[in-house]
Amino acid sequence: MHIIGTAGHVDHGKSTLVRALTGIDPDRLKEEKARGMTIDLGFAWIELPDAAGVTHNVGIVDVPGHIDFIKNMLAGVGGVDAALLVIAADEGVMPQTREHLAILDLLAVPAAVVALTKVDLIDDPEWLELVELDVADLLSTTHLRAAPIVPVSAVSAAGLETLKRTLATLLANLPPRRNRARPRLPIDRIFSLSGFGTVVTGTLLDGAFSVGEAVEILPAQRTARIRSLQTHRRHVESSLPGSRLAINLTGVGTDELRRGDVVVRPNTLASTVLVDVSFRLLADAPRPLKHNQPVDLFVGAAEIPAVARLLGAETLAPGQEGWLQLRLSRPAVMVAGDRFILRQPSPSLTLGGGVVLSPQPQRRWRRFDPKSLARLATLAHGLPDEILLQTLERLRLTLRKDLLAAAELDPVAGADALAELRRQQALVEIAAGDEPVMLSLNAWRQLVDGLTTRVTAFHRQFPLRRGLPRSAARSLLQTVLPGVTLSVRLFNTLLEEFARRALLGNDDASVYLLDFAPAPTAAQQQAIDQLLAAFAAAPYAPPIQQDALRILGGDADLLDFLLEQGVLTRLSNDVLLRGEDFAGMVAQIAAYLQEHDRVTLAEVRDLFQTSRKYAQ
Repeated sequence: MHIIGTAGHVDHGKSTLVRALTGIDPDRLKEEKARGMTIDLGFAWIELPDAAGVTHNVGIVDVPGHIDFIKNMLAGVGGVDAALLVIAADEGVMPQTREHLAILDLLAVPAAVVALTKVDLIDDPEWLELVELDVADLLSTTHLRAAPIVPVSAVSAAGLETLKRTLATLLANLPPRRNRARPRLPIDRIFSLSGFGTVVTGTLLDGAFSVGEAVEILPAQRTARIRSLQTHRRHVESSLPGSRLAINLTGVGTDELRRGDVVVRPNTLASTVLVDVSFRLLADAPRPLKHNQPVDLFVGAAEIPAVARLLGAETLAPGQEGWLQLRLSRPAVMVAGDRFILRQPSPSLTLGGGVVLSPQPQRRWRRFDPKSLARLATLAHGLPDEILLQTLERLRLTLRKDLLAAAELDPVAGADALAELRRQQALVEIAAGDEPVMLSLNAWRQLVDGLTTRVTAFHRQFPLRRGLPRSAARSLLQTVLPGVTLSVRLFNTLLEEFARRALLGNDDASVYLLDFAPAPTAAQQQAIDQLLAAFAAAPYAPPIQQDALRILGGDADLLDFLLEQGVLTRLSNDVLLRGEDFAGMVAQIAAYLQEHDRVTLAEVRDLFQTSRKYAQ
C-alpha cells in the first residue's frame, strides 16, 4: 500500500489534477468549493499497475498550497511514500513551490514526480523548456534531484497516462514499508457518522490494526475498540502498513480527541514533553536559530508549540546542522527516526527540520556537557533499543545471547535495550531452557498467521482428520522463516508457545485449531453405523480391513477417522477390533492370568470362540 501527497503553490492545479487522475473531488468543504481553493486535507485514490500488470489502490493526500494553510499541509504530508509536486507551466516556480519542496526535502520523502500542469495554456515550446530547466535547477539542491518532470493538462487530459505510468514505476521501485508490528496512526481527521459514532482517519505508519481490537489514543490516554475499518471506502478486517485508514471507534467521543493524537496498540508507546533531535536550519532562513527560541513543532499530524534548547552551540547559522532538545507545551507521541518540521510562529515560516533521536530523554541536558553531546552523536546512528530491534528483524528468530552479540552493544546497553523492548511489547520472548528464544513481532505474526492459515485449509480439505501432521507443520514454518534453522526442539518450543497462548493445539501427531472437532457427514455416519453393526455381530471375529473398507464405501479417510478416534483398534495390517471389544479381551486375559499364571494361544482362541489368526 502506497500514499502519494501533493505539494505546490496555490492555484497551480493540485486538486484539479487529482480530480482528473482519479475522478474524485478531494475538496470536501463548502468553503473550499466556494473559494476554489483547498483549505484542509483532501483524499482520493487511484488504481496503478505494478511491474506484473496487477493493479493496486494508491492513496492520494491533497494538501493546501496557500501560505495561510501550510500548517494543514504539514498535517498530511508526513506519512507519504512519494510526492506529486505540482507546478503550473504558465507561472513556473513560486514561493510556496520552494517552501513545499524544502519541506519534502526535510521530511526525506523518498521520491517525487513533478507534474508541470496547465500546458494547454502554453503556445511557446521555448517557454515550456525554460520552465522545465528552472524546475530542474530548483530540484538539484535536494535529495529529489532525480524526480522526473511530466507536462500535463487536466483540461485536455494531455500527459495524464504518462503521469500514471511514471507514478506506477516510481512506486514499484520503492522499498516496502517498515513493519515492526507496532501499529500507530496519527489522526488527521475526526468526525461522527449517524449510527456509527466516532470515526478517525490517518496514514498507518507501522503494523496492522484489526476489527474488534482494543486500542489506546495518545496522548489523551483514551481507550477504545475498533468497530470497523475502511480503506478507500471499502470495509476491511485488518489493515496494511502505509494504508489510508478510517477507523470507527467505540468508547470514545469526538470531543475527546484532536488532530495529531495517535491511535496505538495499548502499552506499546508513551507520550513525551521532552525530545532530543538532530536539526538542520534551512540555508535561506532569515536569521540564525537561538537558544530557547519559540517554535512550532510539526510531527505526524500534530502541531505543538515548543521551545528549542540549542545543545553544543550558542546559535545555529542558516544551512547548519546541530542538536536540539525540544521542550513541548503539551505531550506528543513519536518514535526514534520520525521526521519533523520546525516553523517560526510569527511571522509564520518554515525554519528547518530533522530526525527524532530520543523521544524519551531522561532529563534536560546541560547545553555543553561533553557526555550529553557524545550521547547525541551516538544516537544519530540509532537508539540501542532500535539497534537491537533492527538486529532482531534481520535475524527474525534467535537466542537471546546471539541477539545481543549480533547487535554489538555493550552488555549494560544491551540489557537496558532489551528491557525497553519488553516494556514496549516490541518482541516475543519464549522460554526455552536456560536461553530464551527471541522473535520480532513481525516474524511471530508471520509464523502464527502462516500456520493457522495452513491448518485451517487442512481442516477444510480433510474434515475427518485430527489436524495437520507435525512434519508438515514444521516444513511450513521453515518456509516462513527462510535462513533460520528450525530444529525439532525449536519447533516443539514454538508449538508449546502456540498452545500456551491458546492459538493452536497439538498432540504427538498433529497440529489443529482449538475449536475444531472431526465430524462425519450424515451419509458417512450411516456407513459407520453399518460397519459397527457388523463388528458387534462378531466382536472377536469381525470383518477384516478390506471388508471394512467395502462397507465404508472405500472411504479410507473414514476408516482412519475411526482408528484415530479409538472407535476401532488396529491389531495388524488387516485385523481390526472395536476399541471396546479389544479392551474387554485385555481385561479377560488379565483375569485369566491372575488365576492360571500363563495362557496359550489355543486357550485364548477358545476363550473368545475366535480363530487362531485373531487370537494371535
